[in-house]
Amino acid sequence: MSDQENITPEVENEEQLAQEQVDAQATTEEAADDLVAQLQNEVAQLKEEVLRAQAETQNVRRRAEADVEKAHKFSTEKFARELLNVVDNLDRAMAMSPDDEVVKPFLEGIEMTHKSFTDTLAKFSVEAINPEGHPFDPELHQAISMVDAPDAEPNTVLNVVQKGYTNHGRLLRPAMVVVSKAAPKVDEQA
Repeated sequence: MSDQENITPEVENEEQLAQEQVDAQATTEEAADDLVAQLQNEVAQLKEEVLRAQAETQNVRRRAEADVEKAHKFSTEKFARELLNVVDNLDRAMAMSPDDEVVKPFLEGIEMTHKSFTDTLAKFSVEAINPEGHPFDPELHQAISMVDAPDAEPNTVLNVVQKGYTNHGRLLRPAMVVVSKAAPKVDEQA
């Protein structure tokens, strides 16, 4: 008898079972590989979502810190704007002529009060804008009139009627100014 004929049905069943086990194991490995790939994709997506959430949280924190900083920086803005009238009145009082001996001590007191007041405003970053002789800047100045000034460049601030003020670089009140205008063109045909 040949080797083929010696194989009994039991051996055939065992071989068939072994082949089925190998096939099942291969199928299980493929399914496991698919599951691993799927889980790796899901982990990558979750990592990306976590990174985005962390970045968003960090952006919200930065924005909140910036808002708090601005609130601290500009919290005195309305108060400072109201005090500017006091500074203006002190400036007007100092413009009086000290011809009378009775007035001189009052003027000295007003000057000291003015200096103390402006120093206090400077501590809180309230700074005066006094642009006399500088070019007109519509973001910082408000022109109340324009006059002919042949000896000045056009659009130059000739006179400051009322000082302007900034707080931490933000405009509180524009300076009211008189600006030079360009000389009228002479008609050559006349």
